[in-house]
Parts: sequence; structure tokens; C-alpha cells
Amino acid sequence: MAKQKKNGGSSSRPAAIDPALAARICWYHFREGQTQQEVADRVGLNRATVNRVINDARREGVVRVTLDLPLAPCLEAENALRETFGLRDAVVVPAPADEDDVRRVVGLAAGQYLSGVLAPDAFLGLGWGATIHAAGFSLIPRDGAANTVVSLSGGLSQSGAINPYDNAAAFARVLGAGCYYMTAPMIAETATARATFAESEPVRRIYDIAGRCQAALISAVDLSAKTKMVDYGVLTRDQVGDLKRAGAVGNICDYFIDADGRMIDHEINARTLSVPFETLRRIPNVILAAGGTFKADIVRAALAAGLANTLITDEKCAAVLLRG
Repeated sequence: MAKQKKNGGSSSRPAAIDPALAARICWYHFREGQTQQEVADRVGLNRATVNRVINDARREGVVRVTLDLPLAPCLEAENALRETFGLRDAVVVPAPADEDDVRRVVGLAAGQYLSGVLAPDAFLGLGWGATIHAAGFSLIPRDGAANTVVSLSGGLSQSGAINPYDNAAAFARVLGAGCYYMTAPMIAETATARATFAESEPVRRIYDIAGRCQAALISAVDLSAKTKMVDYGVLTRDQVGDLKRAGAVGNICDYFIDADGRMIDHEINARTLSVPFETLRRIPNVILAAGGTFKADIVRAALAAGLANTLITDEKCAAVLLRG
């Protein structure tokens, strides 16, 4: 940050680097063997800043034979996830002591990550849920950007604190962005009603805008005992059991899929109006934020189906995914 002139001259102080980013810079350079310029290009900094971080790490004794950093296991898992699943990127955060906090922890990491990769004029497709809700709290506010947020989900018949409309509105406020919502239910009453809604101009408009997104942030819904679908009023306990018997391991963007990532043949899928998978797959950077061992099956299924190319998760979920 520039200082006021003193004695006719000026000086500047290098901006502080986030410790997690410094850890990644050291990992990429010392463990992956990338040049300082390659690291700079990868993390979006100039070479001089990368050089300073590396020199500081050497001077402070952080870099020895191994990286003396608490994030080293997470960084190793990130690299393994990228290679195993062919991901564009992966971020692994330390698992919270209480797994019930994992949605918040992963969500906060997702908001921070999105702030760094979302172009100032990009269209952002947005999923919903507790993880997405938490991401909004770490999203860095923008002034003068020209982003657009579009909700990828239909609406809920009963609205609690966490719902597609409020998630999208919160992101739009922080980004200073325009916002589009689907003025139709997430799940129509019948398949015939779904077809009618899908042909309506408001819904077709949302599908069209979603197809113009350069990035999307979504989460994954499990069908374990920890599922939030009943709490949110989307499903009954009986429906959860029925979906599991039909082979579902969870849902992505409100569509239920099996362990291989295939959409199951079920009447709920036939009634769902959220943005279809073919549109999601055309978005260049789909960021899937989901953590907890209870979500490992649906995360693996989503990656197998090619529904995301960036993963943000916690180290326990990552370990399950990497065990195969």
C-alpha cells in the first residue's frame, strides 16, 4: 500500500499474503517443481511477489526438507484429487472437530475461492443450501463490477432461512450484481405441470441466462441421516427412503442421481424444473462445494457424471474420495 511521501520521496509496503496462499505457493514450487513464473501464473500474482513469498519462507525456516505447514496434508489431497478426477482445481480445508460444522467451513472456503476466480463481468449460476448460504458470508464485496447472478433452482413452496431465492439475493447484494430467479416451483405437482412451466417464457429465460454463465457454484445433497432435504421442506422422510430404494445417492441441482452419476428414473426427477444437466455441463467452471464423509458418495457421483470441474471439500471427505 502506498505511503505518504517523506522528504520528497515515496515508498511502498508489499501487500500481506494470506498464509494459505503462501503455503500453496511453496507447495507448487518446492514439491511440484514449478518455476516461479509458472506458480505466479497459476495463483494470479506477479513473479516478484511469488519470489518474495518463497524467500520469506526460506528465511523463516518454513521450507526445509518438508513443508512445516499445517495445511500440507490438505495440499497433498488437493493434488491427488486433481489427478484422480481430472479436475480443473481442488481446494481441501481442514475438517472441523464437529462434522455438523462442515457445511459452514466448506462454504466459507468456497466464498473465498469464488471471490478470487470470478471475473468482474461474469455470469454466475448459483445452487442453494447451507453450504452456499455460508459461502455468501466470505464472498468479498465488489464495487463497480458487472456480474450477474442467476439461481439454478426453482422455488420452494415453504421458505425457511435457507432457500434458493435468498441465497441468490445475498450473493447479488455482495457482488453488486443483477439477479435472476426462476418464477416456478423447484418440483411441479405433476410431470404435465412441469412441461407447461418449462415452456413458459419466464422459465425459458432462466434456462437461457444459465447457459450464458461462465461460472457456477453448486453444492451436493446427500440422502444420509444428516440430509437437510426434510428440514428444508423439499422431501418427506418417506420420499427420502423411496429415492434411496430407487438407487439415488443424492442430488445435484435438485436432480437425483445414482452412484455412477446417472439420473435415476423417478417421478420426482420428472417433475423437477431446475436448470438441466446439459446446461450445467456447458458452464466452463462449475465449482462443487460439499464436505463431510456423509456426502462422499454424491460428490463422487457428481464428478463421475462430469457435473463439476472444481471441488472444494474437507480433508475427511477427500480421504474417502481418494480411497475409491
